[in-house]
Amino acid sequence: MPAAGLRTQVIAATGSGKTLIAAEVAQKLGAKRVLVLVPTLDLLTQTAAAWREGGRTGAMLGVCRLRAEDADGMPCTTDPAELVEWMRGLDRVTVFATYAAVGRGVLQRAHAAGLAVWDLMVVDEAHRTSGDAGKPWAAVHDQTKIPAARRLCMTATARVWEAAEGGRDAAPRLIASMDPDSSVFGPVAFKLSLSEAVSRGLVAPYQVVCIDIADPELHEAHQTAGPGSDTVRGTRLTALQTGVLTAAAQEGLRKVLTFHSKISEAEAMATGFVGTTWKTWEDDPDRFPRPDRVWADWLYGDHPPRHRRAVLEEFASDVIEGGPGDEPQPAALRVLSSVRVLGEGVDTAQCDSVAFCDARGSMIDIVQMVGRALRIRPGEGKIASLIVPVFLAPGEKPSDLLTSDGYATLAKVLGALRAHDTDTIEALADSRKRSGNYPARKAREDASPEGTGDGPAGPGDQADDADAAEGPAAHLVDGAADQVGPSGPARELLKFSTPRDPAALAQFIRLRVINPETTFWRRGIEAATRWITETGAQQLRVPYGYVTPAEWKPAGFPLGTWLADQRKFAKAGNLDRTRVGELDRLGMVWSHQDVAFAEGLTAARAWAAVHGHFLPPATAVWDGYPVGTWAKNLRTSARLADAIAERRQAGLPVGSRAKALTEARREALEDVDPGWCPAWDTGWQRCFRLAQAHVEGGGVVPTVPGQVTVQGEDLGRWAQACRLDWDSLMPVQQWLLENVLDLTPAGQDERPVKRTQDDKWALNLRAARQFHAREGHLNVPRKHVEHLEPEDGPAGRQGGTEELLAVKLGMVLDNTRRRADKLTEQRRTDLNALGMRWSATTAARRSPR
Repeated sequence: MPAAGLRTQVIAATGSGKTLIAAEVAQKLGAKRVLVLVPTLDLLTQTAAAWREGGRTGAMLGVCRLRAEDADGMPCTTDPAELVEWMRGLDRVTVFATYAAVGRGVLQRAHAAGLAVWDLMVVDEAHRTSGDAGKPWAAVHDQTKIPAARRLCMTATARVWEAAEGGRDAAPRLIASMDPDSSVFGPVAFKLSLSEAVSRGLVAPYQVVCIDIADPELHEAHQTAGPGSDTVRGTRLTALQTGVLTAAAQEGLRKVLTFHSKISEAEAMATGFVGTTWKTWEDDPDRFPRPDRVWADWLYGDHPPRHRRAVLEEFASDVIEGGPGDEPQPAALRVLSSVRVLGEGVDTAQCDSVAFCDARGSMIDIVQMVGRALRIRPGEGKIASLIVPVFLAPGEKPSDLLTSDGYATLAKVLGALRAHDTDTIEALADSRKRSGNYPARKAREDASPEGTGDGPAGPGDQADDADAAEGPAAHLVDGAADQVGPSGPARELLKFSTPRDPAALAQFIRLRVINPETTFWRRGIEAATRWITETGAQQLRVPYGYVTPAEWKPAGFPLGTWLADQRKFAKAGNLDRTRVGELDRLGMVWSHQDVAFAEGLTAARAWAAVHGHFLPPATAVWDGYPVGTWAKNLRTSARLADAIAERRQAGLPVGSRAKALTEARREALEDVDPGWCPAWDTGWQRCFRLAQAHVEGGGVVPTVPGQVTVQGEDLGRWAQACRLDWDSLMPVQQWLLENVLDLTPAGQDERPVKRTQDDKWALNLRAARQFHAREGHLNVPRKHVEHLEPEDGPAGRQGGTEELLAVKLGMVLDNTRRRADKLTEQRRTDLNALGMRWSATTAARRSPR
């Protein structure tokens, strides 16, 4: 036997028979000294009775504060010495204790006084002893304080989540977790999921019924009397009572537990429920039950056990005494309000629904309240309904799932269901349709009333939900007829008064249930979703200064800067992967530079496919995209990267690579055209490629300007320029011309006469005329340079038309003024015709700045 004893886990759905499993384990092991630990007094007496019914023999003792008459005759004590004395000489004994006995140290002190080792310790609802929630009771696992040869840890909810309080980046936390490989709890010996228990008929199939409530009176009370006032509480309770009656009427519910966190509200709920029933029945007697067939009561933790049992027995009854003529009559609806009294393991199989009128309690309490509705009697066909009111503030729509406070209760309830049925709840985060069946689907269909088709959550019911009911203080929100209903898995589990968009619902599950996010983050996602919807864009390319308009929800949200922050966090590695995934679903642009490159690359591929190369002129545009400018800028980046590589190889400092082209982008461009970035002039390379294609197509390289023009390039003029300017070309260019195009340098007799002074004057005059024709005057700034298209002959040293003729027109005119007395009459006449101002002072004053 290990020093710490043997340990194992049993994880089984609530109500599936964990108590009987434990009793059978004790029987199979032949355990004589057994300690059973439970969290509550009610569960203690219930468990003791179940063990006795399961065949357990021998003495039974309780370590709790119950009197014998409240414990069905079982002797109970909280005195360690008395416990030791009672057990002395007993060969076969079972002790039932609450966790409180561990928290107060009763069992620890008994062992210190000589209490022997337990053969078997059963830790029921063992998740209560784990994580933050279990710190007061961690001693149950300490072999030095409470020794046991074997520990059997049992639970229905091995992991319980809760949203973190405070902090914009606070992560959701596990408040209870029994890991499968835990050294504290031991390995898992047996596991029965909720879905499997439902399919076997051990646990009731369930649905979540959401009632939309838009109550103007409640909002007005908030504004006038304040959130915590009696007026607000009264108005809210009336709305809740109406909502419960509405849900009961539309779902055919007969026994409802309502969950509260305050004693006064539970009592008020029960006290005023029948009165509200009178009002709804008078408004619609065909729909709502007669008030004399409605029963309501309440319970809380300090009620004596006998009183609690009496109330639960009355709740379980199917008749109401004292009807017309004092005759019993069938009960149409029973409502039992409770405050932390119907906890773990308490048998409430008669209950068919739980209404979460207040979800301000701990997640552990909510998890257990969910479990109350799931219990079922053998052979009973019922569907457990979890009723969740959704209070919508004025101006809020049912689609505001991410940011409306009205959905906080639904998020908590689904989080509690996740602890019971993780796979099913997490599947709701995916809005895609599925072709397979969920394990609980057949059970739902078998338990459905006849004629409902798809069961309790079928699309036929959704149509009737839109006008569910209107009470005196609670009005269901009208839904749009063309809205899309929930996805398949959500339709089976979730029922709304008005339809919900499946994508928005999946988003709600991800951000408010599975990975509970802060309000600020959810507002950002909601704003981004709305932007995508309104613009029809495929990507979140939102301008930096963009703020959502006043008519949106959320209004005035700085979406542009919020997205920029997310990029910054992601780049630093500080953005959680779940947030990254959520933004990716919306088409997040993590790098505008990457997106711009991808767009340019798409245009480059299309341009090259048509032109046979990717050497566009700087002015080229493809389908509205400036592909020429884009290519020119990338060539600059590529040459910078080459220069940096050369400096690094030479051992010189390289500086920043921020504007250098990356290898990945270079490779992508070379896939389009390996020669996209030549070491020489791009215009020359473009003409060479066009001439090469012309020759390969059966043509002859032209040598005279004007013979052949392809894609706007005069190949004859280019070839002539190459031959005339042969010595200025690189050796590689010369080799290409000789071996590919069969061109040779021009002979001496083919070279043009050197340009004369008259030629230069004609060029300057042409520049002046071009400026005058464009600007309407000849007031040229001194530093202005006018660019001219070549009329004929070579366009530059490389011969490509990328190089225009540059005339420093401002300096030419300034020098001409200084030598005005040396000009010929014809030249003065030509300049005067253009409005030449011969006074430099006048020209400077009138020249545009």
